[in-house]
Amino acid sequence: MSVGLLIITHNDIGKELLKAATEMLGVCPLEAVTYSVSRNSDPDDLERKARESITRLDSGDGVLILTDAYGSTPSNISTRLLDDSHTHMVSGVNLPMLIRVLNYPRLGLDALTEKALSGGNDGILEYHRHERGRS
Repeated sequence: MSVGLLIITHNDIGKELLKAATEMLGVCPLEAVTYSVSRNSDPDDLERKARESITRLDSGDGVLILTDAYGSTPSNISTRLLDDSHTHMVSGVNLPMLIRVLNYPRLGLDALTEKALSGGNDGILEYHRHERGRS
């Protein structure tokens, strides 16, 4: 058994992130489903579909929900899917976060949630270009 992965984002962000991560890793080691939310989406319909997906994805270890922007429609749908022990949600999904999650498919839900957070945070860096010879 392993944790299931549900990604709910604006437009096809989640689908494309999952595609990129899977191509980089050569495999998607977790059962994963993505949902795209557009301006014309019915949030109640998406919530119903996502609940059905959670039932299919949860093999007993729970489901990690990743969403893009906290407070937005995908996030609001996701928060309605949460329960105490079988679903966790992390917002701000990015490619480093998703790769980190997919690299640890055997972890439990709590530990995988921590990996998602650390992957997202560690994957955001600021670089400065310094010119040589200038003071």
